[in-house]
Amino acid sequence: MSLIVSHLHKKYGNKVVVEDLSFSMDRPGVYALLGTNGAGKTTSIRMMLGMLAKDGGEVLWNGAPLTTDSCNIGYLAEERGLYPKYALMDQLIYFAGLRGVPKEEAKVRIKSLAKRLEVEEYLYPNMFAPSQTMLGQKKGGFGSGRVKKEKPKLAEQLSKGNQQKIQFMTALLSDPELIVLDEPLSGLDPVNTDLIRDVIRDEIAKGKYLIMSSHQMATVEEFCTDITILDRSHAVLQGNLNDIKKSYGRVHLHLKCEADAMPYIEAAGAAVISEKENEYELKVSGEEQAGGLLKTLIDAGVPIITYDLREPSLHEIFVEKVGEEHPHEV
Repeated sequence: MSLIVSHLHKKYGNKVVVEDLSFSMDRPGVYALLGTNGAGKTTSIRMMLGMLAKDGGEVLWNGAPLTTDSCNIGYLAEERGLYPKYALMDQLIYFAGLRGVPKEEAKVRIKSLAKRLEVEEYLYPNMFAPSQTMLGQKKGGFGSGRVKKEKPKLAEQLSKGNQQKIQFMTALLSDPELIVLDEPLSGLDPVNTDLIRDVIRDEIAKGKYLIMSSHQMATVEEFCTDITILDRSHAVLQGNLNDIKKSYGRVHLHLKCEADAMPYIEAAGAAVISEKENEYELKVSGEEQAGGLLKTLIDAGVPIITYDLREPSLHEIFVEKVGEEHPHEV
């Protein structure tokens, strides 16, 4: 299987919002679309999925135009789309049915995902209702209470984070071949972020194709193999993430000492990115400059706690490419 995105183009009036975007996936994995707000990520995704008309280009799955008929697609939109006044379970079964999943099979998949994402109490409220014995004890008589059947939960009764987990479930219920996640972790607390990340790891292990757009660089770096960074409608960096990082070299140095090392850092000509209590993030020209600084510190008797020379992180690469032009959007 393969996904080919070729020369996508979109403009509104005289404003170009996506300019000649191309990339491909010839094996399972995660492809990341990155960029500041308004760079064209969501527009690109919507054109890929046929939700928005293209002004140019094509998207192919196994050599044929990508459609829901040619490919089983799971999509989590940036804007959440649950119906607020309808029961959650009814919505999940309905969305599964739209993708051809039989009702009984949908129930099995819903139960499994609900447990993984810790939303069982919202989908099976009577499982978590107080027992008849407990109700009776509260009223002073053993067994005298009456069990009150809980009503099905509506989407509007859930927090935004839990609604997001329910919608994430809808994207996976058809066991899709291609999964498109537009800001899947936006607004989630650390606990719920980890729950969704665990499920994403499982989908990757199953050999799925994933397209992910996210501002959470650490998560993208964990999952993705290839990236495109968009800036003002066009790609400014593209390729395999490991190869991109290697091309920068080991130029970032994390240094922590038990004494002030700033005079030696200045003498070595290293650029200081940040400093806090004898702990420094430095930009160096390469291993020779970093090694020279290390030798100088040792010769001067400065106790060194941490010396870590590394390639740049995806966050640092992203900021270098687009951060200076958009200082408030990273």
